[in-house]
Amino acid sequence: MPRSADHSLALDPQTNSLHRYLNSPSMQKQLYKRTLLIVVLSQIFGGAGLAAGITVGALLAQDMLGTDGLAGLPTALFTLGSALAALLVGRASQRFGRRFGLAAGFLVGGTGAIGVVISALASNIILLFASLFIYGAGSATNLQARYAGTDLASVKQRATAISIAMVSTTFGAVAGPNLVGPMGRFAETIGVPALAGPFILAAAAFIGAGLILLFFLRPDPLLVANAIAEQARREEEEHHSHQPIAGEAKNRGVVVGGAIMLLTQLIMVAIMTMTPVQMRHHGHGLSEVGLVISIHVCAMYLPSFVTGILVDKIGRTAMAIASGVTLLAAGVVAAAAPSDSMIVFVIALALLGLGWNFGLISGTALIVDATNPSNRAKTQGTVDVSIALSGASGGALSGMVVAQSSFTALSLGGGIIALLIIPVIFWARREK
Repeated sequence: MPRSADHSLALDPQTNSLHRYLNSPSMQKQLYKRTLLIVVLSQIFGGAGLAAGITVGALLAQDMLGTDGLAGLPTALFTLGSALAALLVGRASQRFGRRFGLAAGFLVGGTGAIGVVISALASNIILLFASLFIYGAGSATNLQARYAGTDLASVKQRATAISIAMVSTTFGAVAGPNLVGPMGRFAETIGVPALAGPFILAAAAFIGAGLILLFFLRPDPLLVANAIAEQARREEEEHHSHQPIAGEAKNRGVVVGGAIMLLTQLIMVAIMTMTPVQMRHHGHGLSEVGLVISIHVCAMYLPSFVTGILVDKIGRTAMAIASGVTLLAAGVVAAAAPSDSMIVFVIALALLGLGWNFGLISGTALIVDATNPSNRAKTQGTVDVSIALSGASGGALSGMVVAQSSFTALSLGGGIIALLIIPVIFWARREK
C-alpha cells in the first residue's frame, strides 16, 4: 500500500526544526507546555465567539421568521456547518499540521459571523442561514483545538491536557453571553439590530483566535508527535515487534468514545437551544437569558480541570456513566422548572453543562487513547463530524418537539436518552 501524504511529514519544510525534538524528552516537555499555553489563549477568544450563536441564534431566527417552530434552525445550521468544518479541519490538520487547520477554521468562522451581522442589517433570511452555516466552522474549530494539547501528552496526561484547553474556553464563553446586553446596545448605536450585536463580538473573537494560532503555534505539535511516532515505528520494525490484537481494541475505543460524545451533544444542544425561547415566552428578559446561558457554558467548561484529573485517575468509564446520570438529572429539573423561576432554570442548565463536560472529556480521552499521530487528526475530525450532526439533529428537532408537544417533554425525553450511555459502556466492557 503506498504511503499517504500523512506519513510524508519527514519531507515537511520544518524537518530540521522537528528533528531537534526526536531524541530530547526535555524539549518535548517544553513544547508540550508551550503548546498548551497557545491553545489556552486561542480558546479564550474562541469561547467568546461560540457563545454568540448559543445565546441569541434561536432568538434572531425567531425574530426574523416570526415563528417558534423554526427557532432551532440556526443551531442546526451552524452545527451542520461545524460538521463539514470538523471534517475539513481534521484533514487539513493531518496533512499540514494543527496550526494551519485550526487557524483556517477560526478565520472562516469569523467570516460567517460577519455575514450574520450583514444579513440582520439587510433582513435577508437566505444570507442569515448561509452565514450561520459558515459560522459553524468556528464552533467546530474551537472544539477540535482541545486535541492540540494532547499530541505530546503522555497517556496519564491526556484527559488533563484536554481539560486545560476546555477550562480556558470558560473565560471567553462565560463573558460572551453576559455581553449580550452591552453588545446589543452597541449594535443599535451603529444601526445594527440588537440581536446581531453578539455576532460582532464573535467575528472579532474567532479572527483573533485564528491569528494567535497562525503566528504562535510553532513548531506544530502534531508534526512533532508524528515524527516521534514514525521514529518509534521504525525502531519497532527493526526489532520485529508486532501487536495485531491492539487494533481491534483501538477501533472499539473510537466507537465507544464517539458514541458517548454523540449522545451528550444531542441532549445538550436540544435542551439548551429551546431554553432561551422558553424563558422569553414567560417574560424573562434578554439579560436574564444571557445569565442563564453563561452559567450553562461555565458548567460546560469550568469544571474541566477537575474532570480531566478524575478521568485520568478513576477512569474513562466511570466518568462516562456519571455523564449519563447528570444529564438525566438536568432533564428532570428542566422539565419541572416553574416558568417564572430563574433559579431552577439556572440549576437545570448548570447540570446540563456539567453532564456534557463529563461526557466530552471522557469520550475525547478514549478517542486519543485509540489513535496514533499518523491517523489521529483525521479520525478526530471524522468523529467530530458525527458529534456535530448529532448536535444539528438536536437543534433542528428541539423546536419541532416543543411546538408539537412541550418544553417539558423535550427535557424529559433528553434525560432518558442520556441513559443510553450506560449500555454502550457495558457493551464495550463485554466485548473486551
